[in-house]
Amino acid sequence: MTGMIQHVEMAGIVKRFPGVLACDHIDFDLRAGEVHALLGENGAGKSTLMKILYGMYQIDGGSISLDGAIQHFHSPADALSAGIGMIHQHFMLVPTMTVAQNVALGDSTGPKVMLDLQAVSERLCDLSAEYGLRIKPNDLVGHLSVGEQQRVEIVKALYRGAGIIILDEPTAVLTPQEVDDLFVVLRKMVKEGHGLVFISHKLHEVTALCDRITVLRDGKKMGTTPARGVSRDDLIKMMVGRELKKLVHREYKPGPERLSISQLRVTGDRGTEALAGIDLQVHSGEILGLAGVSGNGQLELAECLIGVRKADSGTVILNGVDITDMKLNQRIDKGLAIIPEERMLDGAVKDFSVQENVFLHDHMVKPFRKGIFLNFPKMAEHAQKLVRDFTVKTPTLDTPIKNLSGGNIQKLIMARELSRKPSVLIAAQPTRGVDIGASEYIHQQLLKQRDSGTAILLTSEDLDELYGLSDRIAVIYEGQIMGVFNRQDTDIQTLGLLMAGINPEDPPRPEPAEAVCQD
Repeated sequence: MTGMIQHVEMAGIVKRFPGVLACDHIDFDLRAGEVHALLGENGAGKSTLMKILYGMYQIDGGSISLDGAIQHFHSPADALSAGIGMIHQHFMLVPTMTVAQNVALGDSTGPKVMLDLQAVSERLCDLSAEYGLRIKPNDLVGHLSVGEQQRVEIVKALYRGAGIIILDEPTAVLTPQEVDDLFVVLRKMVKEGHGLVFISHKLHEVTALCDRITVLRDGKKMGTTPARGVSRDDLIKMMVGRELKKLVHREYKPGPERLSISQLRVTGDRGTEALAGIDLQVHSGEILGLAGVSGNGQLELAECLIGVRKADSGTVILNGVDITDMKLNQRIDKGLAIIPEERMLDGAVKDFSVQENVFLHDHMVKPFRKGIFLNFPKMAEHAQKLVRDFTVKTPTLDTPIKNLSGGNIQKLIMARELSRKPSVLIAAQPTRGVDIGASEYIHQQLLKQRDSGTAILLTSEDLDELYGLSDRIAVIYEGQIMGVFNRQDTDIQTLGLLMAGINPEDPPRPEPAEAVCQD
């Protein structure tokens, strides 16, 4: 392709928010025909820096130049017109519209009076063939898999003429096979002369795909290094400032069955069956990992287990007691603890203080009450101990929890739940949105809890996390369990196929003979 941007340079970028210096004189550049990774913990400044490049934020200092010419982007439309696109972690697509309609939606480069969707579709077919995207313009987006929606976002950026494309956590919800397919497309784009910025927490993907890596920490640039030859430990040390502790997984010796799920059927929010009669058992002293792409029933299972979603049929047995129809507080009293998927919705009250969030359930339990009154000194003593033991960073116990970082909120929720010494722990996406340092701490606590005899059901969309922590792994697809495996008896590729609904033992599916743009 001709006319593409050859070099992007961001020099001395400064961006301030109230009380925060998000970008502290950061230098970053990107060349045509390369993938440049941007690494860093949450709050390091990665997304802020790229939102500046995409015109969503305006700089407080420094400069942006394209091929040597200084630019002033006041909106994403300015950046797009200059040839810069951005694919967000959460797709900007309308599920009730077709691929062609989504691509044309909001396009300022096309005709202003009458929209020629046929012309849009023909152009999409050309781009699909050129980059191997395998999309059909007339498909409804709501009927597409996550990986297919990812390709729609890419073709949308290409359609609008972006030569530079920023990808923010593009593999966060993809199966390993979908990641492989995405990388094929990205390498093709690079070969055609595109420059790509790749934001990710997955270090093995960064080193496999990227040419250069820039690391940010606390709003500052720690350095830029070629991806070839750099070690994972070196990158972590640049990101965190120290080496991470190695996960030590002791021998798997399961104890008695603590949680039994039998023929559980649950209806989802759309009125369709989210769980189709699943069976699972979790034993004392084990972590059972539940692998699956988002939207395949994991959320509904967790909600049913904690009592906020009613089961249509089936049973949930906790320590020999049928809790299927019990309320949440009753389940907690029977030994259940929960680290919810949506921590600010289901795990904490954002306007309450740190201390108040510690006692959402236990405020009427001795020794935290005296008769009908609360025992505030005992409550403060207990809350302070949890904050200290779980290294929660907070100015005071009276600080509203919404002012804490995501990692510290998650650690406080974990401290509260584990302080009850539960027999069963439901950990739903415990490290989602949490940086690598806090993730390390959460992993260590989960293993420590498992070694103390707790039965843990862990749901995660991060296969590396599941594989590193679990003793057994179950795979869920469209509300059904595809199989349950001992960790040492399977591999990530097999799990990835099952997550896509493909049994590795089945014969391969034939490729369709017709062109992908035909309906």
